[in-house]
Amino acid sequence: MLQLQLLSSPPLTPQTLNLNSISNPKLFPSFSSLNSSQTRSFKFNPLSKPSKFSLKCRQSEYFDQKQRFNDSSSSTSPSSLGLPARFYVGHSIYKGKAALTVEPRAPEFVPLDSGAFKISREGFVLLQFAPAAGVRQYDWSRKQVFSLSVTEIGTLISLGLRESCEFFHDPFKGKSDEGKVRKVLKVEPLPDGSGHFFNLGVQNKLLNVDENVYIPITRGEFTVLKSAFSFILPYLLGWHAFANSTKPDDTSRANNANPRYGGDYEWTM
Repeated sequence: MLQLQLLSSPPLTPQTLNLNSISNPKLFPSFSSLNSSQTRSFKFNPLSKPSKFSLKCRQSEYFDQKQRFNDSSSSTSPSSLGLPARFYVGHSIYKGKAALTVEPRAPEFVPLDSGAFKISREGFVLLQFAPAAGVRQYDWSRKQVFSLSVTEIGTLISLGLRESCEFFHDPFKGKSDEGKVRKVLKVEPLPDGSGHFFNLGVQNKLLNVDENVYIPITRGEFTVLKSAFSFILPYLLGWHAFANSTKPDDTSRANNANPRYGGDYEWTM
């Protein structure tokens, strides 16, 4: 904020103002070196008319506050910490008996000695079923989860209006506790053909739990799920990372280094 003040003053004498001294940087520093938070007064005598010119600059407080805000906001952003931004997404369906939440989980990669990365675990879609605890209220402390693999996702995507499927999971398969936890997800068509039932049964002998949660999914809701599954499937396989790392130069170098690499690879085995 600039504030200009013109005040009358008595005539100046040559002893009061020496015009030659203005060019002396020791006595009159340049405007760029002035402290904007201070007040500077300059006296001059234009056309022998006495006057006093006062210049007050109060911009420093505004810029100091703006700088402190920018510093505080940038210091907490992921980019300032050198970390990539993370996004959490999901889709929920609420019905009278239960609620269903669908969330994707990213694949995992491990580094190789060459500096490249190899997928160690494919991604999946996590289904969370919560029974109703009242009108538009759900008990998420009693939720049951089921992880859909990429193959199971493909089965759901290809499911017809009158078709059904069933998935069985044993988290301890091949271990000492095999058979103590059983999860069965059944997807069956509604009697009137307007959608599907999602029915999850969980038997956990370790925690003495025997739960069965079901929720009707309309045709439109099922179409949304299948569209989301189709979109996310290549990402669960990690193919997006391969596509982003592929460049024309890399492809040409690979073809020159290995003549078996290319479209005729199938016939040169």
